[in-house]
Amino acid sequence: MSADDPGADDPLGLHGVVPPMITAFDEDESIDEAATANHARFLVDRGVHGVFALGTNGEFPLLTAEERDRVVEVVVDEVGDEVPVLAGVGAESTRETIERAHAAEMAGADGLVVVVPYYFPVDDDGLVEHYRRVADAVDTPVYAYTFPDMTGNEISPAALDRIAEIEGIAGLKDTSEDVVQMERCLREHPEFTYLVGANRLAHAGLSLGCDGAVLSVANAFPEIAVELYEAARAGDDERARELQGDLSDLLDAMQQGPFLAGVKAALDLRGFDVGPMRSPLRSFSDDQKTALQDTLIDLYDDDKLRVE
Repeated sequence: MSADDPGADDPLGLHGVVPPMITAFDEDESIDEAATANHARFLVDRGVHGVFALGTNGEFPLLTAEERDRVVEVVVDEVGDEVPVLAGVGAESTRETIERAHAAEMAGADGLVVVVPYYFPVDDDGLVEHYRRVADAVDTPVYAYTFPDMTGNEISPAALDRIAEIEGIAGLKDTSEDVVQMERCLREHPEFTYLVGANRLAHAGLSLGCDGAVLSVANAFPEIAVELYEAARAGDDERARELQGDLSDLLDAMQQGPFLAGVKAALDLRGFDVGPMRSPLRSFSDDQKTALQDTLIDLYDDDKLRVE
């Protein structure tokens, strides 16, 4: 399998760079619909292959159900005719997940990303039944999503084998950073579309045969992520390794502040105002933003990625 060979079970043929885009807020922390749409446009105009609304970087657990539904509508309206739009619909309960899935489907989302339920522990049987019920409730392709560091639950190899058999499950977004699990899934389930979700494993995942990458850094620097994907697809391992180093350096710089806030700070430094984080998450302080700016200038003092 190459880095551009989607799984046979995926009607979207999903591949490439699919950033987990931000949700923009006004200063009062209400959703800034125009800036959210503009971020989707910013990404698509720079060559990404799809967008993923309401992932972790979209701060989805801090939004109301109505706000989540509206974000999907805004993104679909802006770029839905140009690239696949994935919508995060995961929630603590199966019932709520299905409600958000129905709403996203009605809004025109091309795919539904279902993170494993969080807060309460869920065993394999519970996870399998959860994904079965969601997939049965919709006609839109469903992508399972494992991120154990955030959810407290993970999809075990045994559970994944059973989930892969469910009609309507098209693939997996994996932010577990478990390369052994990744290699096993790629070998055992070639019909799956596999999206690597860890920034530091983009090159490794694409080299192993992942179809695409869902990278937080790509929200602010889509050019680098797209070039990495294209280098991996072309078999230019030397260039892909170099670009992976760039992504990792950017991630280090963007993590020198409050959780998740580095993406919005970097976008602001590029001249793209997406507002604050929603409380209780915190934005970069002025000093932290200045330090980030200095680092970005040191890393990318050129016209393409110049900080404004």
